[in-house]
Amino acid sequence: MSESSGTAAPDPEHVDLVRLAAWMDEQGLEQGPIRDATLLAGGTQNILLRFRRGARHFVLRRPPPHLRKNSNETMRREARVLAALAGSEVPHPALIAGCPETEVLGAAFYLMEPVDGFNPAQGLPDYHRASPERRHALGLSLVDAIAALGRVDYLAVGLEGFGRPEGYLERQVARWRSQLDGYTELEGYPGPDIPGLETVADWLEKNRPKDYAPGILHGDYHLANVMVKPDAPELAAIVDWELSTIGDPLLDLGWLLATWPEEGAPSAAAVGGGIQPWEGFPGPDELVARYREGSVRDLASLPWYEVLACYKLGIILEGTHARACAGRAPKATGDVLHATTVGLFQRALRRIGRS
Repeated sequence: MSESSGTAAPDPEHVDLVRLAAWMDEQGLEQGPIRDATLLAGGTQNILLRFRRGARHFVLRRPPPHLRKNSNETMRREARVLAALAGSEVPHPALIAGCPETEVLGAAFYLMEPVDGFNPAQGLPDYHRASPERRHALGLSLVDAIAALGRVDYLAVGLEGFGRPEGYLERQVARWRSQLDGYTELEGYPGPDIPGLETVADWLEKNRPKDYAPGILHGDYHLANVMVKPDAPELAAIVDWELSTIGDPLLDLGWLLATWPEEGAPSAAAVGGGIQPWEGFPGPDELVARYREGSVRDLASLPWYEVLACYKLGIILEGTHARACAGRAPKATGDVLHATTVGLFQRALRRIGRS
């Protein structure tokens, strides 16, 4: 969400600036015309629009043009969790206002403060490229952020009912397997060709932790979903909160480990695999040690969370492959994400082997 991320002018069909300005008038959010409206590069699904009104800059986030059945509810949930995190130690985009109704822009949306930062998965600037010590500190700051998130009392910040913590771990394998099975409804998708699928699912069911302390989790935590300060080795914000819920925060740590470059193994499943230079970034053991410093959670079952992250993320990515088979997503994108899914399950099998 940095200034340099702009890509194009907005499509009025998806972001009607006249209707947006009228809604902002009702909210008392600056006055005058909307200027410098620019689409931001970022996620592949949702629309991000940066603009200026009066003396203030805003970033609008709304669902993609072709809504899915849960798109509007996802926007409402994102706005709610960002509001709840105000004043916390968790780096996040500050919420300005949310519009849960769909009448204004045809979908729910919200406005947030722009984040001065860059996404590390898209390349490191000279400041961070110049020093392995800075890259090391940056890697540790990713862990500090989710440790802080795990310390937030979700009830105290008004997130009661935001998720169903009871039975959260017990539901995971069946819930995501059901999602995978649902892809077969897409015409042209032949079904999952994922070696190790049943082995990983069986291991997760047999080795599930007995209990956990519920808290807020981001749900999709990796290097591509953070913004880094341009002049410091630390996070500016965690972004893309669409999978956030109340569950087991250790899954965020498992997710980070599952997507971290793995020494001596293929990097297809590593979000940071293309970051150069990688020298200086902490290894997995350092990430875990750093998390332990900022959390009282029991990490004895951490391999289980890493394997669950591989399982869950792999199934999510396979959904794009299934849609590509049905002609609803680019074939090249579907092929890449299917290869990533296969890589994640291979990684899960290696983690099981080390356990």
